[in-house]
Amino acid sequence: MSNADRFSMGIVAALLVALGWMRWTRDGTSSEFPQRGLTLICPYSPGGGTDLFCRGLARAAEPLFGRSVTVANVTGGGGAVGFAAGLLARPDGHTLTAVTFELVSLPPQGLVPFTYEDFELLLRVNMDPSAVTVRADFPANTLEEFIRVVRERDGRFSIGTSGPASVWHLAAALLAQAAGFEARLVPYGGAAPAVTALVGGHIDAVTVGPGEVMPQVKSGQLKILAMMSDKRLDAWPAIPTCREAGLDVVFGTWRGIAVGRKVPAAVRETLSETLVRAARSPEFVAFAENAGLNLAFADGKEFKAAVAAQAVEVGAMMRRMGVAP
Repeated sequence: MSNADRFSMGIVAALLVALGWMRWTRDGTSSEFPQRGLTLICPYSPGGGTDLFCRGLARAAEPLFGRSVTVANVTGGGGAVGFAAGLLARPDGHTLTAVTFELVSLPPQGLVPFTYEDFELLLRVNMDPSAVTVRADFPANTLEEFIRVVRERDGRFSIGTSGPASVWHLAAALLAQAAGFEARLVPYGGAAPAVTALVGGHIDAVTVGPGEVMPQVKSGQLKILAMMSDKRLDAWPAIPTCREAGLDVVFGTWRGIAVGRKVPAAVRETLSETLVRAARSPEFVAFAENAGLNLAFADGKEFKAAVAAQAVEVGAMMRRMGVAP
């Protein structure tokens, strides 16, 4: 059995787990909304950028909903399990799902039985580029020096990613392709465990979001060599882009909130209005800045249009890279 077959079988099993996990949400209905506390599904491990995003937004939204907003980390399959759990939840609006770039990278590989069109995209809040990050003692301080070191190691170099088909996996693959080096891509259950592995010396680099390495960079354990952004970020003005090193690589993730399409329109409208207020609140804006999350708001209509266009681009890109049929 090939690795791809094993991964596909693993996702199928994980989706069944998600179905079982969501059974407890299928109780009680009411014309009031919200009737009870809300659940926000985070498809990735605690401590990563998406987890930070979810917890910050949940805190900002609770007083506006007048109900608790509990973050549930439902992980596995590069985000597939959490997405599936959101779709399988009772369609009453009490279960929200944090959606990310993987919503457009998993379907082209035939790994999930759904696409972004099965969701009602409520709003996009954040967009982050990939940050090429190494330990503080790594013998390179620029992307050019990094590429030279990796080439010298001739394939004996490892880059941690947040799982097969994930945005940070593709970021690492794009970097290797553009720079012309070989590296072993090591999948983890999210960015947080990959960063932990880097700090512990188990891998040589990561290509995750800047907010996901910010604490370790500030503490002096890690250093960012370059960003896969079209321009330098305001929050990281000293970090150059890959383009400045001669690599035309611009790539990253986005994060937003969605529900299943069967959620009533009136409930979706209430959710959208409340979440927009929460995301634009001074408390959340300050939190995002401190967490290194780059805010990039889009309402449901704009969000869906952007995702639809990206789904076409990413499918074509993955076929060119040989990671999708």
